[in-house]
Amino acid sequence: MDKGINKQFWLLHFIVFIWGFSPILGKFIETDAWQLVWFRILLTLIILIIYFRIIRQELKISVKNLLKLSAIGTIIAIHWLAFYGAIKVSNVSVTMVSFSTGTLFSAIIEPILFKRRIRYYEIIIGLIIIAAIALIFSIEFQFWLGISLGILAAFTSSLFGVFNGLMVKEVSSKLITFYELTAAMVVLSIYYAFGGKFTADFFNLSGQSWLGLVLLAGVCTVFPFIASVNLSKYISPYTIVLTVNLETVYGIIWAILFFKENNELTPTFYAGVLIILGAIFLNGYLNKRFNKE
Repeated sequence: MDKGINKQFWLLHFIVFIWGFSPILGKFIETDAWQLVWFRILLTLIILIIYFRIIRQELKISVKNLLKLSAIGTIIAIHWLAFYGAIKVSNVSVTMVSFSTGTLFSAIIEPILFKRRIRYYEIIIGLIIIAAIALIFSIEFQFWLGISLGILAAFTSSLFGVFNGLMVKEVSSKLITFYELTAAMVVLSIYYAFGGKFTADFFNLSGQSWLGLVLLAGVCTVFPFIASVNLSKYISPYTIVLTVNLETVYGIIWAILFFKENNELTPTFYAGVLIILGAIFLNGYLNKRFNKE
C-alpha cells in the first residue's frame, strides 16, 4: 500500500513539474488571456477526441453528473482566465506566488465538503501565506492586478480541485476532463459571441502562438489534467493543492532563466517567497505527523 501511495506522490510531483512550465508558455504565447484560454481548450478537446476514438472510450454519463461537471467546467474556465490574465498584466513570478494562496482556500473548503474537522494549523499556515502575499503587495504595488487575479486563480483552483475529488468517486477521470473542458468551451464561446470577441483578429495567431498553444494543450493539459483528477482517488485535494505550490518554485526558476524576471523584482519579493515556501513545507511536515497520530 505504501509503495502504491509513494508511486502516486511521485506522479503528482511529475505533474507539478510539467505544470511549472505552463506559465512560461503563457508568457511565450503572443495572445491575450481570452484567446489563449479558448484555443487551449479547443486544442485539448481535439486531442482528447482523437485519443477517445483510439481507445474507444464510451461517453455515456447521467444528466445529474453532466450538470455537475458543467458547473465545475465553468469554474475551470474562470480559473484559466484569471491565471493567464495575471501573467499577462504582471509576470510569471508574481502570478505563481499569488497562486500559493490556494493552500488557505483548500484548508477551509475541503473539510466542509469532505465532512472532516478543520485542522487549525492549516488555517494558521494559510494566514501566514496571506501575510507574505500582503508583504509582497505592499512593496510591489504596481502588480496589484496580477496579484488579485492570481489569488482568484488560486481560489477557483481549490474549488474545482475539491469538487473533482468528490466527482472522481462517481465518474472516470477521462470523462471528468472531457465534459468539464467541453462545458468550459461552450460557456466561453457563448460569452465571447455575445461580447463581440470573435473577430477576424481573434483567429489570426502568429506561428509562435500556435507552437506555444500546441505544447500547452498537448503536454501541459491532456495528460496532467486526467492524471491529477485520477490522483484524487488516492491523495486528498488539500495535499494535492499543497504539492501544487511547488509549481511556484518551478515557475519562478523558469521565469528567471527564460525572461530574467529577477531583474524586475525586489529582495522583499523573494523574502515573501521564502516565507511562503517555508509555510508550505511546515504544513507538509505537520500534516504527515497529524496523519500518523
